[in-house]
Amino acid sequence: MPRSAFNRRQLLALCAGTAGAVALPSARAQAYPAKPIRVVVPYQAGGATDVIGRVFGEKLAQRLGQPVLIDNKGGAGGILGTDTVAKAAPDGYTLLVSLSTSMLTNQFLYAKLPYDPRKELALVSQLAAAPITLAVHPSLPVKTGPELLAYIAANKGKVSYGSYGVGSHAHLAGAHMSRVQKAEMVHVAYKGEAPMLQDLIGGQVQMAYASALGVKPHAETGRLRIVGVTGTRRMSVLPDAPTLLEQGMRDDVYSVVGFIGMAAPAGTPREIVERVAREVQAIGQLEDIRTRITAMGFETAANGVRDFEAVYKKDLPIWEKLVADSGARLD
Repeated sequence: MPRSAFNRRQLLALCAGTAGAVALPSARAQAYPAKPIRVVVPYQAGGATDVIGRVFGEKLAQRLGQPVLIDNKGGAGGILGTDTVAKAAPDGYTLLVSLSTSMLTNQFLYAKLPYDPRKELALVSQLAAAPITLAVHPSLPVKTGPELLAYIAANKGKVSYGSYGVGSHAHLAGAHMSRVQKAEMVHVAYKGEAPMLQDLIGGQVQMAYASALGVKPHAETGRLRIVGVTGTRRMSVLPDAPTLLEQGMRDDVYSVVGFIGMAAPAGTPREIVERVAREVQAIGQLEDIRTRITAMGFETAANGVRDFEAVYKKDLPIWEKLVADSGARLD
């Protein structure tokens, strides 16, 4: 056989084999989904994460042609349900909808976290961004973020700030302000936002970071004052409240925000992860979905896999440093 003929046949065989190897994952992705999909929400039913999970789950079921079942697996601040997904079969039939707390921050807070989010979770899409407000009791003679910074610095050890738990966004942001301004503020941790806001309204604490929906009605009646919001753009639900960033407060803590995101077990075929992300992106562009998300005090995101990975990579060292600087540690 002439050498050239042999080479041509060998090359054709090699190409055919390579094409077959490439086609297998594509065929698997094309067949997906062939059965119901479980979406684990690691919090109790009725909360914001659960509602957003159900909103996207309902639309996802319509687009994929299979039932999407929400499984509320609360416990241990989101750790139990997140670990369930991290240890699930990586086949695209178990997904996670959770807060940045369990997907990002907890790895720096807990000495013995049962999962490693960077190794055991595959990011799918950031469903919603979660900026928060910085609110003060109206007795404080401040109306802006810079005025508040100056006030706490001038009243060293006399100002208390509330949070909805050790290691929460409210705690880490308040601790940063206190440390940078050498204000020695007193941190008061509450079991949830509602009791924190009640004490803020009552003047037992003088400032706190809190959700827009929690603060807005009290700001409208004058019982609280919003001095700014976190993030890089104003919140849809509070269009008149300036960001802390636009007020000249440039530290990362003032621009970084939490998120509600979707993930899958690490090792889930990339084609399936990308497929789900594309559907989620399309859902996030629907006007009724955007309206519901913004009405809940969040901002719509619904980005793609690579965009979500970029956000996660950018935010990770910020949260890591905030936790380390705060000294927060949980068992």
